[in-house]
Amino acid sequence: MLEERIDDRPFLRLIKKWLKAGILEPGGEVIHPVTGTPQGGIVSPILANVYLHYGLDLWFHKVVKKYCRGEACLIRYADDFVCAFQYQKDAERFYGALGKRMGKFRLGLSAEKTRVMRFSRDHQRGKASFDFLGFEFRWGKDRGGRPHLKRRTSRKKLRRSLRNFTDWCKANRHLRLDLLFRKLNAKLRGYYNYYGVIGNYASLMQFFKQALRILFKWLNRCSQRISYNWRGFQELIELFNIERPRIVGRPKMRRAVSTA
Repeated sequence: MLEERIDDRPFLRLIKKWLKAGILEPGGEVIHPVTGTPQGGIVSPILANVYLHYGLDLWFHKVVKKYCRGEACLIRYADDFVCAFQYQKDAERFYGALGKRMGKFRLGLSAEKTRVMRFSRDHQRGKASFDFLGFEFRWGKDRGGRPHLKRRTSRKKLRRSLRNFTDWCKANRHLRLDLLFRKLNAKLRGYYNYYGVIGNYASLMQFFKQALRILFKWLNRCSQRISYNWRGFQELIELFNIERPRIVGRPKMRRAVSTA
């Protein structure tokens, strides 16, 4: 696949060596896998992306869409993807062929994540929703009462983020306060930069409030005596200017152009 676009022979030999590189296990044992890319290798995500480009993307756009009655589209990020079809029969035909196509490339589908579902603004009775890249997609209504596609942090990802934050608090609660809150602000900015999409402010605020409660709990466990009451903790939050939830992806305002 790489040879289709790359004519640099030394570079291609380097990639082949990378594919044959062993995987160092925590116990010191080196495992040489027969197939696949080295787990954790920095080039592995790129090679996997190229592999799916030929295995899925080109097939979808050149073959699948050709035989669809209505419109069809593919949205893929790494090995996660969502396909949308205008007609149910097109979706079912694609679903039946997808496993065989992936099998030709020695890939398998996740039974838990792979399904066919109706997701339309005109059929909201079941309130269908799906998770993709950490977000839950569902239909709702905008301020004018019109159907509107909404996104919020998936519940599974929210719970996992809070568990990870709890582990971080346990490991860093003994740091100096200035260093602790500097690292905390960096973590919060990273979280908001990813999940701070339009319409997701309520989920951001839910994470922020629960994260503060977790931090309050573990700061009070640094010693046998309680270090802060809730009022004192709030003053500490204000002192170190903790990052508040914010929406990052705001729509750009169009400027009015006068032709007078």
